Order: sequence, then C-alpha cells, then structure tokens
Amino acid sequence: MAACCKSCDTFVALPPATAKNCVIFGKNSDRPSDEVQEVIYQAEADHEPNTKVQCTYIEIDQVSHTHAVILSKPSWMWGAEMGANDQGVCIGNEAVWTKLNSDEDLQEKLLGMDLVRLGLERGSTAHEALDVITSLLSKHGQGGTCSEGGAWAYHNSYLIADKMEAWVLETAQQFWAAEKITEGVRNISNELSITEKIDLMSPNLIEKAKEQGLYREADGPFNFAKVFSEHYVDPKLSEVSSSRYGRGRKMLKDLSKDGIFNLKNMMEILRDEDSGICMTGDTGFASVGSQVSVLSPKGSSFPDCHWFTATPNPKISLFKPFIFCPAPSLGSMAMSPDFGIKEPRKIKPRFQTVVDRRHDLYKGHQKLQSLHGTKNSKGLKMLKDVQDLEEKCIADVQQILDSFNENSLLRVSGLFKHICDNELNFYKGSAM
Repeated sequence: MAACCKSCDTFVALPPATAKNCVIFGKNSDRPSDEVQEVIYQAEADHEPNTKVQCTYIEIDQVSHTHAVILSKPSWMWGAEMGANDQGVCIGNEAVWTKLNSDEDLQEKLLGMDLVRLGLERGSTAHEALDVITSLLSKHGQGGTCSEGGAWAYHNSYLIADKMEAWVLETAQQFWAAEKITEGVRNISNELSITEKIDLMSPNLIEKAKEQGLYREADGPFNFAKVFSEHYVDPKLSEVSSSRYGRGRKMLKDLSKDGIFNLKNMMEILRDEDSGICMTGDTGFASVGSQVSVLSPKGSSFPDCHWFTATPNPKISLFKPFIFCPAPSLGSMAMSPDFGIKEPRKIKPRFQTVVDRRHDLYKGHQKLQSLHGTKNSKGLKMLKDVQDLEEKCIADVQQILDSFNENSLLRVSGLFKHICDNELNFYKGSAM
C-alpha cells in the first residue's frame, strides 16, 4: 500500500454563520497532479427490478429510482470526489489512514468515491445519504486502488450537507461514526476528527473496538479519532497548529464571524495556497478540481447553485455555475473521452495501457497553467480575463437568482456550457 498523502479539504457553513441563511459547501479534490477531473450530469432515472449498477470495480444491486446528479470525478472511475443532487444534497470525501489500514484495502470493493456517487443518487436528504453510504459500506466494504494504475488505497471520511443540516461521517474499515452539525461551520481534512460527540455509529462499535484491543474503559470516554487514528492529534491542538485542518478551521471561523459567509468566501478558502488547501502539484498532488455549492433555505424562491472548476488549481481556475432544471445542457467541453470497451479500467489485468483523458477545457487550461508564475504578459492577461469573467458571471447569476421565476429555468439550462465556451475562447485566442 502506497504511503499516505495529506490532501483534500471539505468545508461547510450553516446559518447563523452565512448570508441569506444559505448553506455553503466547498471542496478541493487533491489528487495525483496528472489526473484529469471531469464534470458530468446524470439525469434522474427509474430502474427495473433486479437490475444492477456497475461501479468502479464491482457490480451491486440498483434501486428503483436515482436522483439527478452533477458530479466532479476522476475521469477513469465511476465514482465521484464530490457533487450534488437535485434534492439539495452535497457530498465530498477525504482519504483517512487508520490503525486498520492494510494491504487488504487493495481488494476490489466499493471505492469511497463510489459511495459519494451512490449517496447522491439515492439520498433525498443528508441523513438519507448517510444511511445509503453506511448500509453499502456494511454490505460491500470499501477497497480497491484509488489511483489509475497505482497501489494506493485508504479509508474514507465524508462531509454530507443539505439545506437543513450537515453530517460528518468517518470510517475505519467497516467501522464508522457520524456527527450531526446543525449550525456554524465544520471542515474535514485527512485526519479523523470525530471524538466523543458521536450521534450515530456502526452496530456494537465500542464492543468491537474492545475486542480488537483498540479501546479499554480505563482509557476514558470513547473517542473515535483517538481509538482508530494511525497518528492521533487532538483536534483542539490541531486547530491552533499549522495543519491544513486547523488553518482551514480558522479561516472558516474568521470569515463567518459576522454571519455573512458567502460564495466568494468559500472560493477564497479553496484558493489559499499558504495553508496547503490549494495544492499546486509540487508534491506530486494537486487540487485538480473544486466545487462550491450554495444551498438555498428550505422554501425559498431561488434554487441551489453549484459551481465547478473542472480544471486544476482553483487559484487560476474559473468556477462555472450549474443549476438543476428540467433540461440542463453541460456540453462536452468538461467531459473526458469515452473509451468504451477499450477503457483500461475495464480490461483485466487493469490499467495496462495509458490513454489521454484530457477534455477540451483541460487542454485549454494547460496554456494558463504553463504560464502561471512566470510573469509572462500573455499569461497575466489570460488570468485577468478568466478572473473578470468569473466576477461578471457571479454578478449575473446573482441577478438571476434574486428575481428567479419559472421563466428563468430556460435561461439557466445552458449556464455551465456557456461559461465553458467563453473560457475556452480565451485560451484559444491566446497564442503561446
């Protein structure tokens, strides 16, 4: 099993910390720096009884109905790093390393990313999505290589949010604990963070921890992170340390202290390089995709709005908006090629060939990546154009949301595609 990499951060802010009583969700997906992340839409669907769904490595029973989802996902796998559904649920996952990690984690089961997608497809609320993930974890387990062609596996933690609440779900093999959040801010990184406040847990968790010699009553109150962490750090100490978890937590608290935390504040956190939250690839890992979702209050007149980069490094990427509507059009610019029966993941032994998974937007963005940090005038102009486009887009979308009505549905159906078009035109118009 490959050495662990400290990567990925997921955040949520709930009222009274937020503007307009919205729930703000955000995540950077930190993955191998050469991995391509795509953004796809899957429509809601009804399924015949006894049908199956093929996940990344294994096939499982399908349910009768799946929700419409927007996903940001590594292009080689079925599952997703993060996403949202048309019910107002958002999920992001993190890699965590526990005392129960072993080479057996490479056995092909459900990836944590498969569970993200399954939770979104099947869960109408954050609590329902949590139930989906934990029941599938119990039935099928988690495992399989998490990188294309590599021997990299881990356990998973999740941040699951809807319009009313959020849940942190943390796992160690088949064991799990969940914490409910109803107000304020919360974040997760690559460390177990649930301690003694456990609102839900896997059956007989404490007894089984005792049986495995991981916990004794003499140790004091049952502390999930302390019992299962490979290298335990008290979250209270982590908050004041230089860890990504602690620095992310501090930024969340500082930016939300006045109760007006908003979309731009979450983008600011995801773009912070000093904390390591925005990874630039120097360590072989980079923030290859980012998401910010603004969930409207229950019963409000305006819909949820989800923003995705589909390109690496949010500091030099453009967040593009998506709103669920009857006939959304994403286009294909942020979708990787489909290799069909020649897909290296589907041919055993797996990953024996290398394919070019770059989508058009990724290829265009590579121009900006290559010039970033060089002080090149063309690169600076390109970045300024992208930043100006994002600012205008945010203002335009806010105007639409402020006066949203039934006639607005047609107007927002092609938002994501339209901004992708404009962004790609900047790259095409900039000669190297």
